Amino acid sequence: MTLTAPTATIGLDTAADVAAQLRVDSVRSSTSAGSGHPTSGMSAADLFAVLVTRHLRYDWDDPRSPANDHLVLSKGHASPLLYSLFKAVGVISEDELMNGYRRFGQRLQGHPTPALPWVDVATGSLGQGLPDGVGIALAGKYLDKQPYRVWVLCGDSEMAEGSIWEALDKASYYRLSNLIAMVDVNRLGQRGPTDLGWDVDAYARRAEAFGARVLVVDGHDLTAVDAAMSAAEDTAGEQPTVILARTVKGRGFSEVEDSNDWHGKPFPPDMAERAIRELGGVRNLTVRGPRPVTTDGDGASPTGDAAARPVTTEPTRRSTPARYDVGEPVPTRKAYGDALVALGARDPRVVALDGEVSNSTYAFEFARAHPGRYFEMFIAEQQMVAAATGLAVRGYHPFASTFAAFLTRAYDFIRMGAVSGVDVSLVGSHAGIEIGPDGPSQMGLEDLAMMRAVQGSTVLYPSDATSTVALTDAMAGLRGISYLRTTRGKYPVLYPDGETFPVGGSKVLRSSDLDAVTLVGAGVTLHACLAAADVLAGEGIRARVIDCYSIKPIDDETLATAAVATGGRIVVAEDHHPEGGLGSAVKDSLVADGRVNPSMVHLAVRGMPGSGSPKELLAWAGIDADHIASAARYLATG
Repeated sequence: MTLTAPTATIGLDTAADVAAQLRVDSVRSSTSAGSGHPTSGMSAADLFAVLVTRHLRYDWDDPRSPANDHLVLSKGHASPLLYSLFKAVGVISEDELMNGYRRFGQRLQGHPTPALPWVDVATGSLGQGLPDGVGIALAGKYLDKQPYRVWVLCGDSEMAEGSIWEALDKASYYRLSNLIAMVDVNRLGQRGPTDLGWDVDAYARRAEAFGARVLVVDGHDLTAVDAAMSAAEDTAGEQPTVILARTVKGRGFSEVEDSNDWHGKPFPPDMAERAIRELGGVRNLTVRGPRPVTTDGDGASPTGDAAARPVTTEPTRRSTPARYDVGEPVPTRKAYGDALVALGARDPRVVALDGEVSNSTYAFEFARAHPGRYFEMFIAEQQMVAAATGLAVRGYHPFASTFAAFLTRAYDFIRMGAVSGVDVSLVGSHAGIEIGPDGPSQMGLEDLAMMRAVQGSTVLYPSDATSTVALTDAMAGLRGISYLRTTRGKYPVLYPDGETFPVGGSKVLRSSDLDAVTLVGAGVTLHACLAAADVLAGEGIRARVIDCYSIKPIDDETLATAAVATGGRIVVAEDHHPEGGLGSAVKDSLVADGRVNPSMVHLAVRGMPGSGSPKELLAWAGIDADHIASAARYLATG
């Protein structure tokens, strides 16, 4: 049976049949795969059935339509339910559902990913779907200016995640009435009851405290669910909506209903047969609900709504990048802000976010110049990266900045952004012990390692203002997760305006046929390497100096050439812990395929730093010019 009709002509009786089909197909697909979470989908099947038949405005033949509503399965383990829904609307086949779920090389993975065109973001790490939805809703309200809604199905277990409450807080601040969270309150988590169980009143108080409109329903009463979704579509109140649906895990199959023992377990074949019989047998409905509503909004002229403009100074626009004189002392974080302003003037798809440190990261310059495309996320780094992910889903290129140390709080969101395949640029300022007296809580000393470990990432570390501008521009065209590390202090400009810095390249700043040792640095340590080279030159020791501004991908050829030219004698200095940063990248490059066996000294921050001046701390860690020269002297003469 195929039924495609406007909302008014698809009755709740049909929705009930769809709900039964979703439950049956969740059982069948997981049993066929031998793994999966059928009971987690069975509790929410009524919610999905009413949504898809009567409320989700979606053109299933054009999943990239800018007018489509968005459906995010935050409880990604309920993937059998989502894939059964895709079968019910006719975009995947019976064969794919039964033979492609959780199989090697197939797109119906254990948790949803954008390998499927109807999936916006990868989910499965709980507490992320709703924060990602905030980013999509921000794009809809302030940039796309389209009336689409963002529907997010959350599990009650993930309501213990702080990121959920960050999301509701920011959704309320930005008045995202186009965001609707449906919480499947089925009482049971993986190992037993959740912390609040069926206490929907407690959930309601919490959500209301974060500024949401809350609707409490029996999640298996289709009439009540339908009424709640209709109420959620009324955006006059300018609040996000939370529908708290009290449900029963494993609903529809009496042997497992409200049981602690069946989370993440497929039913054995004989048990699956009993479940299917009790649920009324296999159905093959194909049902599509309302189509999307289009407007003239194209995202080219972002709204000037005050909520999107926490910086209210007079807007200015500069489309040409800032230029700096060689030798001029400029913090690379300042050059990043200058570059972003010009980039934003050239490309209306560039947006910026920050974690309430924009006057330190210099993202405030973008906020002043392009206030309609700047989103303040305050001290909520997880939500900042998630919002960037959601904005990227809608085709924008977000630049999200905070102190390098604080991006560690959002690492799971960064990792999942890579799984989602989004293009997001992250900027970490105040990196390393170079920041001085603030002490170790503020010193990003792990960021290069964590960013290098992200699949498909790009990691950049400029040493002066000119290279920062060039690399910021380059990031706007990069795929996947990219990271730029900036420095707090002022350092002299090394390169003239117009110098090019291809990603994957490096710069050789000192070189001769008589070089005895290679010095490799990036950021603050490059300047120390240059100073060390000058000291060594006075002693008759020639040192080759490499600016390794691209840490991933790294310039294998230049490093290998230098290693051969200097007899494998290499000193790498970095303002980072020794594991996983620049030194690791250089070692990995030189030993790959057995090309070079270096005699290498790796200078890094090996102890726990404290407060002090930058000069004192660089000397303490052994990464200043004196220590670099000493290490080079040892290699060259030892």
